[in-house]
Amino acid sequence: MLLIERYLLRQFAQSVAAVAVVLLLVGLGGLLVDLMGEIAKGKVPAGLLLSQLGLRSIQVLPILLPLALFIGLLLAVGRLYGDSEMAVLSSVGRGPRQLLRPLLWVTLPAAAVVAFASLWAAPAGARLAQRMVEEANRSFLVAGLEAGRFIELPGRAGILYVGEINTDGTRFGRMFVQTEREGRLDVITAREGELFLEGEADRYLRLRDGFRVEGDPARRDYRMMRFAENELQVPDAEPDVDPANLESAPSEALLALQEAPARAELHWRLATPLMALVLGLLALPLGRGEPRQARYGRVLAALLIYINAMILLVLGKGWLAAGTLPAWAGLWWLLVPLALLATWLLFTDGRLPRPRKVAA
Repeated sequence: MLLIERYLLRQFAQSVAAVAVVLLLVGLGGLLVDLMGEIAKGKVPAGLLLSQLGLRSIQVLPILLPLALFIGLLLAVGRLYGDSEMAVLSSVGRGPRQLLRPLLWVTLPAAAVVAFASLWAAPAGARLAQRMVEEANRSFLVAGLEAGRFIELPGRAGILYVGEINTDGTRFGRMFVQTEREGRLDVITAREGELFLEGEADRYLRLRDGFRVEGDPARRDYRMMRFAENELQVPDAEPDVDPANLESAPSEALLALQEAPARAELHWRLATPLMALVLGLLALPLGRGEPRQARYGRVLAALLIYINAMILLVLGKGWLAAGTLPAWAGLWWLLVPLALLATWLLFTDGRLPRPRKVAA
């Protein structure tokens, strides 16, 4: 690799990395807000905040990295024109198309990272996050329960207090539970108890040697019972909107499925790295500018191009899932024209028009 190509590669990589860090921080802020909302609703245990944030950040990489690549390369190429470095390079025979090699050295690895995240890492992270939440429901310690502290049950269903808890979070002593449903108050105390699962998801508390008081506070009508052993179901977290979550399905499993939603998810995973590659190639001709032209105006243009492309991808995914588009069409109807446009712009960028013949 020539010295000038190593310089250009370093400039492109630094610009893309800086934009990627900024976008990742912004994306993590949005993920944190959503995750805090799920914790408040009881969907996710509070003790899994950091682990869930890290795993979910992998799922946004296929969306953020193409934008970071596009904006970073646009800024780097625009700086070459703005600082008149392209004029110097052109004077020694290094035109715009000679920038393609160092640009590909940045674009291809970035597209490979997007492909790895989209096809394998993001689904694996989603499955691991779901499994961690399910395992956390089996232990009060992971769910955020501490001895000597009142906590709120999932879904704001009541208040729970334990005076003692063992190391694995399944057995406890001196427990107090208060729940309210349809205006009726239910208070349970027990000397000891344990947490166990019934089936795969239902959680129950087995209480021993305690009292139960229930009634209507408005009517002052109460009933007290003493029990030697009692079982109480722990309310589940609010279910997700989409029970058939294909985002966590392995890519090889989607290949075996013939349903339209599975095909749409597979096409989406294939489209994101190809979109990153196309946007990286578009950055070279779109970054051209005059020495005194405003550099950051290109950022707005890049955002508009990226937003429109992603909107069309999302619409295409929805059309595929609904059966409006045939499976063979996929998302190629958007990717192929963009790739042809990028190729044409690369081929014509920096070429001078042929001299026109003038009649004598």
